[in-house]
Amino acid sequence: MPFRAALLPMTLALLAAAAIQAHAVTLKLATVAPDGTTWMTEMRKGADEIAERTGGRVKFKFYPGGVMGNDNSVMRKIRVGQLQGGAFPAGSLAGVFPDTLIYSLPFLFRSYEEVDYVRQRVDPLIREGVEKNGFVVLGISEGGFAYMMCKDPLSKVADLKGQKVWLPEGDVIAATVFRMTGVTPVSLPLGDVYTGLQTGLVDTVGISPMAAIAFQWHTSVRYLTDAPLVYLAGMLVVDKKAFSRLDPADQAVVREVMGRTFAQLDRLNRRDNAEARRALLNQGIQFVTPSPDELARWHEIAEKAIVQLGIDKVYSPEMLKTVRRHLADFRTRQAAATN
Repeated sequence: MPFRAALLPMTLALLAAAAIQAHAVTLKLATVAPDGTTWMTEMRKGADEIAERTGGRVKFKFYPGGVMGNDNSVMRKIRVGQLQGGAFPAGSLAGVFPDTLIYSLPFLFRSYEEVDYVRQRVDPLIREGVEKNGFVVLGISEGGFAYMMCKDPLSKVADLKGQKVWLPEGDVIAATVFRMTGVTPVSLPLGDVYTGLQTGLVDTVGISPMAAIAFQWHTSVRYLTDAPLVYLAGMLVVDKKAFSRLDPADQAVVREVMGRTFAQLDRLNRRDNAEARRALLNQGIQFVTPSPDELARWHEIAEKAIVQLGIDKVYSPEMLKTVRRHLADFRTRQAAATN
């Protein structure tokens, strides 16, 4: 009897562990973000906290560095259940909800202060739109402003002529802008750009300072045109069907932890981009500032592109009106505060 009594706690513990294992869910997520970057470090921290707080019922397995293919490949693997989600540039989710592209319209924002004001009011609308179309948004975080980086100085629109400009695969916004400038860009998947820069297939790219260093593209360029082209944002999403398999209490934990993780990523990515700008300068990258007249020319082209993208139904007119209304409110307040 004493021996059997001693076995009872062990048996109960094994049964409890088996029950947890039976209800455990592993969410497999892919991203092109390289391992070791701030993005991956923070997401892994969030995943560890979730596993601890759910008693191992919810785990994350990450596939970084593009090992699962480009964004289109990852999305296909989510559709067939091979993956449950991924961290994407916001525009890569346009097939799910077109207005994920809204922040990436050219020259939309003038400063990070404008970004913060608008995102506080528009992020919830984007989350709602994505979730209505089959994906749960666990976090939205900035990638920073993208700048043109090139092997030759580029201070005027005319300087683009003859340049081998990279076009991100499937990027309809960049394609429209380049068409307005009369440039025929070179379309390449993200994973092929580093080799393309080394071989001369491309010589001009649009990228944030932080990402340029993370992908090592900065080693193949010499100039940065110091005018922010677009604001980059990323999103962590999970297939809604996969997410629904979690207990409601565990769903709440995942949302809370990853929401906090991505708020932290906003802060860290902004810091990292500022440090990356200094690093580029220290490594000899020359910053070129367009004249006011040339900057006005860029804005004119951007506005034409935005109009055309609206005609092509790339984004909804309602979302652009919403963003511009908030921008106008912010700029009015700023002007009043400085007078």
